[in-house]
Amino acid sequence: MNKILFKLGILLICLMPFFSTAQTKGFSISNGEFRQDGKIVKIHSGEMHYERIPKEYWKHRLQMIKAMGLNTVATYVFWNYHEIAPGVWDFKTGNKNLGEFIRLAKSEGLYVILRPGPYACGEWEFGGYPWWLQNNPDLVIRTNNKAFLDACKTYMEHLYAEVKGLFANQGGPIIMLQAENEFGSYVSQRTDIKAEDHKAYKTAIYNMLKQTGFPEPFFTSDGTWLFEGGSVEGVLPTANGESNIDNLKKQVDKFHKGQGPYMVAEFYSGWLDHWAEPFIRIGSEEIASQTKKYLDAGVSFNYYMVHGGTNFGFTSGANYNEEMDIQPDITSYDYDAPISEAGWATPKYMAIREVMQKFSKTKLAPIPEKIPVTKYPNQLIKSNMDVLSWIKKEKPVVSDQPLTFEKLGQGHGYVLYRKRFTQPISGKLKIEGLRDFATVYVNGVKAGELNRVFKNYELDVTIPFNGILEILVENMGRINYGAEIVHNTKGIISPVFLNEFEISGGWEMYKMPMNEVPVIKNETVKSGRPVLYEATVNIDKPADTFLDMTTWGKGIVFVNGHNLGRYWKVGPQQTLYVPGCWLKAGENKFVVLEQLNENKQTELTFTDQPILEKLN
Repeated sequence: MNKILFKLGILLICLMPFFSTAQTKGFSISNGEFRQDGKIVKIHSGEMHYERIPKEYWKHRLQMIKAMGLNTVATYVFWNYHEIAPGVWDFKTGNKNLGEFIRLAKSEGLYVILRPGPYACGEWEFGGYPWWLQNNPDLVIRTNNKAFLDACKTYMEHLYAEVKGLFANQGGPIIMLQAENEFGSYVSQRTDIKAEDHKAYKTAIYNMLKQTGFPEPFFTSDGTWLFEGGSVEGVLPTANGESNIDNLKKQVDKFHKGQGPYMVAEFYSGWLDHWAEPFIRIGSEEIASQTKKYLDAGVSFNYYMVHGGTNFGFTSGANYNEEMDIQPDITSYDYDAPISEAGWATPKYMAIREVMQKFSKTKLAPIPEKIPVTKYPNQLIKSNMDVLSWIKKEKPVVSDQPLTFEKLGQGHGYVLYRKRFTQPISGKLKIEGLRDFATVYVNGVKAGELNRVFKNYELDVTIPFNGILEILVENMGRINYGAEIVHNTKGIISPVFLNEFEISGGWEMYKMPMNEVPVIKNETVKSGRPVLYEATVNIDKPADTFLDMTTWGKGIVFVNGHNLGRYWKVGPQQTLYVPGCWLKAGENKFVVLEQLNENKQTELTFTDQPILEKLN
């Protein structure tokens, strides 16, 4: 018997390395540390969102991250970027090919942290939620609500199908996933919801991720003072914006069985920016100094953002505060990040790289060559077309009351609301339910502007007999953060009043989503009416450039079918980034929708430098 036991003991000793290897293969959290194949690793990560960068530049930006001394890239997955219409999914075309982005990160020697939401925030339209969720009366977002959780499950299943096989325990680069996002912040703002209901929701999302097939480890991220509401039992809590290492360790220990690892999941290298507010800068020395503190203390971190990119099209979100009903985010997501919007190494980048090089045991990769940038000659505008005449060739939706974008089946862009009056009337037009910006016309002549940003909801008008009132309403981006995220319908969402009388009956609504570039027919246009301008730019050698919109009013720009995003004279952003990869040798078509048309425009102006800090 003793001989048998002895032989069994020898066999177990021989098998121990096999068991150890099997148990530690891939990425894990154990004994208070991050581990890759059992070896302790520290995460030095930078966040950038594949959705905000032309696919052709993904490799360059990833190489920039590597050359800064980082070993990981983190990215949000925005649900509404991939479910492009109810039940219609796209993970393949253009910037939407998430699987390719992840594989490219691996080829550049980077780990990947995936932040799938379903709530993302990220200064992105509706925090990543599809707008049409609001059309289901039984659905309540971000709650323990069956209709909402069913929708989340469908999203997770489609996402998992795209990333299956790319996790660290399968030989891929994905080392961690976030369970929900900053939920502690939401709990602190939604005190009208019971604590047990909040807990049921965050637990349901965590369990759903696991049941769908996403592997451990997971993490949550919140301000350290918000861990109580945001943390999930058994999941690593990480901190956002925490510079005090003692606070970080104290709170993580409290919610993670007295041990780490310790990570700042959002180390703010810059900050977000709104229209009509100053562009925010954070000093290079401050960020470099804090980086050294984290490195010396063995704290893992993720720069938010390391490279922001651009809110192309209608993807920018919005905030709000006590003074302002909405604070739309600018098109640029430069974020004052170490890597600029156009992918340039900034002084902040160089300061961080110097710190990382001193910490690194090996020489850092060389900084990739800067993508060429140029200032093209000014280009004359050759065609212009009246927007109101163009859109009214479409068949309107008719209703007794103005309908929201959502009820009209439209997510973004503009809607023209039109009403004929059989009797003359003068007085104060009041639209308290305006969402978000409107130009108002009486018999085709501009009467003024209404603007949710500045809380301007009323306007004096004089409408003659048989007169026509037209209101062109723009959605400037759905709120992506805070308790008001649940109130996110667009257009005109409440009755219209004139002299305290409700205006109802016979409202015509013309949808203008601007998801395709209009064909411009040259015609005479009147000042004050919205206009479409077109210019053809002949280019010998495509390069990055910037459109200088300083002398323009408000609108959007397309280049070769790509929506570059929104411009607005209020600033602080006065240029639009034009990626050279969207240009071609030969003719390039630029189309501008100018909403205000206060001054007739005759040419497009280019520059080789962004203008992000000019307020008007």
